Amino acid sequence: MELKFRLNGADRSLQVPPRLTLLDAIRDYAGLTGTKYGCGEGQCGACTVLLDGQAVKSCILPAASAQGKEVTTIEGLAVDGKLHPVQQAFLDHSAFQCGFCTPGMITGAVSFLAQHSHPSEADIRAGLQSHICRCGTYPRIVAAVRAVASLGKEDRRG
Repeated sequence: MELKFRLNGADRSLQVPPRLTLLDAIRDYAGLTGTKYGCGEGQCGACTVLLDGQAVKSCILPAASAQGKEVTTIEGLAVDGKLHPVQQAFLDHSAFQCGFCTPGMITGAVSFLAQHSHPSEADIRAGLQSHICRCGTYPRIVAAVRAVASLGKEDRRG
């Protein structure tokens, strides 16, 4: 099937098998490997991307679900070589160790912060509960998201 969508701000047209997942379309057909395969069941969050601005688990979502929509991956968050504020905060707060969960955690945090103006620490923890960090860097991840949450709404977008 022909999959036409916007990927990180650019129109894309990919020839993909009809039952392909969005994750496989992004990694294997579009060549963007920042989004990770974790559990394959939508439980760990490593595969999280933004679909029309909403966080989705791309390992369980059919690629056809992106038809005519905007998909943003970790690679698409930086603008003109400048990291998105959430990406920068993860660096500033050493909010990752192995980095495997980081792309999904960051895209999930971007979506969460777009929907929550002034989240508490408890709100942040609840908002990111569907993301698993096996290294246990949750305190630094929460600190990074809190730092971005303290910015004005315009400064959060990058």
